[in-house]
Amino acid sequence: MARPTRARDRLVRVTALTAALCAALLPLGGCLGTDAVRRRPIPQADLSPPADLPQAPAAAVPATLATPAAFAGQRIGTGTVKVALVLPLNGQGASVGNALRNAAQLAYDEAQQPDLTILVEDDRGTPDGARDATQDALRQGAEIVLGPLFAGNVQTAANVAKTAGKPVIGFSTDATVATRGVYLLSFLPQPEVDRVVEDSVAGGKRSFAALIPETAYGNAVEAEFREVVARRGARVAAVERYPAGAPGPAVERLARVITGPAATADALFIPETAEAMPAVAAALTKAGFSPGRVRPIGTALWNEPGLFALPALQGGRFASPDRSGFSSFSGRYQARFGSVPPRVASLAYDAVTLAAALARQYGSQRFAETTLTSGSGFAGVDGTFRFRPDGQSERALAVYEIRNNAAPVVSPAPRVLAKPGI
Repeated sequence: MARPTRARDRLVRVTALTAALCAALLPLGGCLGTDAVRRRPIPQADLSPPADLPQAPAAAVPATLATPAAFAGQRIGTGTVKVALVLPLNGQGASVGNALRNAAQLAYDEAQQPDLTILVEDDRGTPDGARDATQDALRQGAEIVLGPLFAGNVQTAANVAKTAGKPVIGFSTDATVATRGVYLLSFLPQPEVDRVVEDSVAGGKRSFAALIPETAYGNAVEAEFREVVARRGARVAAVERYPAGAPGPAVERLARVITGPAATADALFIPETAEAMPAVAAALTKAGFSPGRVRPIGTALWNEPGLFALPALQGGRFASPDRSGFSSFSGRYQARFGSVPPRVASLAYDAVTLAAALARQYGSQRFAETTLTSGSGFAGVDGTFRFRPDGQSERALAVYEIRNNAAPVVSPAPRVLAKPGI
């Protein structure tokens, strides 16, 4: 619309072309001179609009917003602080890119006309386009780059921005493109793995098994899964990999530790997409898997109502951003633009609102590394988030439990993130 994943980049591309991005936001995908800046604590900035914020009717939308091509080269606002917004407005990913642009407009309007000029640039969905778009925005005086969406485009834009000493806040979910000065605001899978494993350990689970698809996403989350299980003092009883779409043999090999009264695992990690999960669930049921004995756990990829009736997932838990914030944002977006926003649209909204808040509060240090990586973090549409010095992001996530065609929250997202390193 991925540490990530090229697999996520691929999914976003496909979904963008069909204009239907999945709720979990799958696939997509020089150092700042701040050493002289004295680090100071930054209070958590609330990026949420007031609850009573008036909503503009769809009829109030300027006619130019109805034409995607009109977005390229457009400016939002007339403030003194210039910000680049690099998105695929034409070509691959254009439907998602234009929704992100709409979300940026909404954020600007709800920020009470901040001192920003947003330079809207079209990367055409390609790395070359991202390079050209970023260069153009920097020539116009952009102090920070918001976007692009795809991993390769973020990397190319970052190369240009680093040369100019400007930071980037990208929207790819591929954490391999994150680095110092290149921050990812997207929904990375690693924090989701951490949250659901930590919740399981807190609930008494001590032995974990895993069914991992042989995909880039699977590779990324397996590494995080093993690390967080060890960090929390639990153990990995067994891990089985399987080719995408063919989980049966792996389930059979894993049966000895996840089925029957002699099962040695008490939690089963399955980082699979909503599209592929029914096949995995069917294989588990066929093998005699009982979710009442061994709890299935997963990531935000499970946040899809179509999975909530699967017998093998009953009692299963997954970590995902709190739904209420996006629900409110979606309502305001629909009132303004007359359509349902893709799940990723909140990223552009939060990026613009963050830029506005920092420009208002921190003067010349508004986009300094010490400001952007504040341990206090920022409160956005999808809850509290913060950027780590290595460019990856951390989010406050809720834990949901699947029961009878629903998935209510069983552990709310914390309002304050734990101190870095804990």
